[in-house]
Amino acid sequence: LLMQIGLLGKANVGKSTFFSSATETIAQSGNFPFTTIEPNVGVCYLKITCECKNLNNRCENDLCHDGTRFIPVKLIDVAGLVPGAHEGKGLGNQFLTDAMKADALIHVVDISGSTDIQGQPVNVGTHDPLEDIKFVEEEFDLWFKEILDREWPKLVKEIDQKRAKITDGIARRFTGLGITESQVDQVLISMSLKTKKPQDWTEDDIMTFLKTLRKNAKPLLIAANKADLCDDLKILEKISEKFKVIPSSAETELLLKKATKAELINYVPGDDNFSGKENTQLSEQQNSALHLAKNVLTKIQTTGIQEILNSIIFDVLDMIIVYPVEDETKLMNKQGQVLPDARLLKKGSTAKELAFTIHQDIGNGFLHAIDAKSKQRIGADHELKNGDIIKIVSTLSRG
Repeated sequence: LLMQIGLLGKANVGKSTFFSSATETIAQSGNFPFTTIEPNVGVCYLKITCECKNLNNRCENDLCHDGTRFIPVKLIDVAGLVPGAHEGKGLGNQFLTDAMKADALIHVVDISGSTDIQGQPVNVGTHDPLEDIKFVEEEFDLWFKEILDREWPKLVKEIDQKRAKITDGIARRFTGLGITESQVDQVLISMSLKTKKPQDWTEDDIMTFLKTLRKNAKPLLIAANKADLCDDLKILEKISEKFKVIPSSAETELLLKKATKAELINYVPGDDNFSGKENTQLSEQQNSALHLAKNVLTKIQTTGIQEILNSIIFDVLDMIIVYPVEDETKLMNKQGQVLPDARLLKKGSTAKELAFTIHQDIGNGFLHAIDAKSKQRIGADHELKNGDIIKIVSTLSRG
């Protein structure tokens, strides 16, 4: 199952361009599986250094290009963000439901301030991007509140009559949003609300609880798009007090990916430069576009798109990469592929949790695992590290 990242933003901030630039692959040979799954769901790729770089033989995986590995992640283009979405305005509930399917959210903001709150074009610098960030947070918080308000009297009664506990009572109301009991429990404990009767909760208690739950369950990264249009980027310091924020130019990334696909330039997503292909004649228009792209990279170092995708997974969601193998000496599967699979796991995941991601049966029959690098035998509760290569030994095979 691929991880899911939600992409949101008001009209005209470059969200569709961001989606296109992130899901536009530059592989010539069709190695990359599916780019668009549904009209507003695509696949983008994290870019990491593959563990095969440290081995004598490259893994020859379709998604590994000479030691640079690309890891697929689902990108959901969440449409219809307008003020009042929680009341059903715009695409309202559909917008919020799509966003809530995601493990984390990228909010594309026009950092140059050239679009007003409704997404209408205005002069650069005349709109405050902080307003956009605030309004998105408020929409989600008010939506969470509506969900809880509808059920609150019933929930209070259930708990009072000892038919439910506060943690699972609240978690049940939010299961459709992928919120777990442990996430609810963490917030209740951090706010010392576990021992307080729900009927004694104040409005402040409820709102603070919901805001904290939303931040923990659906963390947000700000893509400061159109950063190349800004005179300076001092505003980023202000945003970074609350959020991870990365400057970007989705338009430049899309241009560079298209030029790479057309074999006009050499460019790897995330690089701070590109070079022209030898013996390639560029038209005046192409030359001019690539010259502008060079200026953008000079100003903001990279287009920011690859950095944003990597950062939301590894920094915001705190994930690690682990490579399961069936042969711990040759680091292969039964088909003889070296490092056939690279799995994203939450930091702190155990060997047994890795087994369950491979197959339910393998997890159920877990005996032990072997760390292929150290050749040590490890138990079910052994905490995995980024870059581990692991063989699972189980009484049950798949399917």
